Amino acid sequence: MKESNRVEFKQELNDSLEKEVVGFLNYYEGGEIYIGIKDNGEIIGVKNTDDVQKKIVDRVKNNIFPSSMGLFDVKTEINDGKEIIKIAISSGTEKPYCVKKYGMSPKGCYIRVGTTIQPMPMEMMDSLYSKRLKNSLGKIISPRQDLTFKLLKIYYSESGFEINDKFLNNLELYTDENKLNYSAYLLADDNGISIKFAKYSSLDKVDLIENSELGYCSLLKATENILNKLEIENKTLAEITSSTRIETRLVDPTALREAVINAIIHNDYSNGIPPLFELFPNRIVITSTGGLPQELTEEDFYYGVSAPRNKDLMRVFKDVKLVEQLGSGIQRILNKYDKEIFSFSRNFLKVTFPISNAGKNAGKNAGKNAGKNAGKNAGKNAGKKVTVLQEEIICLITENKYITQTEIKNKTKKHIATIERNMKKMQEDNMIIRIGSKTEGYWEVIKKLV
Repeated sequence: MKESNRVEFKQELNDSLEKEVVGFLNYYEGGEIYIGIKDNGEIIGVKNTDDVQKKIVDRVKNNIFPSSMGLFDVKTEINDGKEIIKIAISSGTEKPYCVKKYGMSPKGCYIRVGTTIQPMPMEMMDSLYSKRLKNSLGKIISPRQDLTFKLLKIYYSESGFEINDKFLNNLELYTDENKLNYSAYLLADDNGISIKFAKYSSLDKVDLIENSELGYCSLLKATENILNKLEIENKTLAEITSSTRIETRLVDPTALREAVINAIIHNDYSNGIPPLFELFPNRIVITSTGGLPQELTEEDFYYGVSAPRNKDLMRVFKDVKLVEQLGSGIQRILNKYDKEIFSFSRNFLKVTFPISNAGKNAGKNAGKNAGKNAGKNAGKNAGKKVTVLQEEIICLITENKYITQTEIKNKTKKHIATIERNMKKMQEDNMIIRIGSKTEGYWEVIKKLV
């Protein structure tokens, strides 16, 4: 292990903790602090880790401004047979952060530079402060003030928390004017937020066979409703061989769960548009609004850098164990799927999970049973992995066999070189074929989507 721009070692908990945390909150990538490791990487461990963790949480919670709740995670890890403490810190959305007792000054504001923490220049402080988000959910007044929180209190009680008169205050569900904020509205027993699940019998949005409203309640309950619904729809397919029975789900359940929770937590609710969940015969599509947070690039996103858009919601979801640790969800998805399942625009982030098991099994059976070359090729090709983009191309050709590559580029929002490369590969794999000339011919699909 080595120190880097995102990793800091501390031999023991000392007076510089707040300064180090502030530096990572103000850094665009966030970072990690390890307690119990010397600067040279030697692991010495931490005694009484439970007590030290409590001190860390108390100091970070109370000594940093603006509030960093929902932006950090503290846990104990075992390394080289010794217990160490890891503090994971997200890049904050309300920069500049500072050590509370020193305020917004070079003595209170810091930023990570290489492997060091440096005082923030006044010019940078002024610039960041002018850009500080004014419309965070915690600052937007709830459209209703007659809210109840029976479900929220049940979730917290079942997670081992004590409920007292300061419960809502401790969760920062009030604005500076002592009004319930928009986070409170989302977590209340009843609200006006509709979370929809749509199911189609066709590959496009023409044949709608189910349109369910799973919201209008606490966002925690709505999340459970969506997860339960997709658990039912995410069927198990069985393949019988001569010696075994192989069972697979339409979509990897761990990746699907992470995508659902990410879409709900990081959705931009300030625009009034909730996330949408759609099931097609060949894919599950999850769409959240707001695009990437302004702090993140696509590279940061894939790397697992965490910059929660709604830190109040993140904190609650983590408290009730719906979220395990910061920045881990995308990595769990990418352990099972390629980056191509994600697509970004200015206002939306979409995850498309291909449903390919049915086609794969059909291909194997076709290849096994068919004696002719055509049957063998069909079985071989049906067993190949089809990317999300290739499935889109097949759908577009199915709808219009005279479609041009330029038209496909415009509909998929991909570069023309990407389209040409994929379609060439699809022809080589006997998925599609070109009939006639380049200008007057048409496309024909050989491999049908199931």
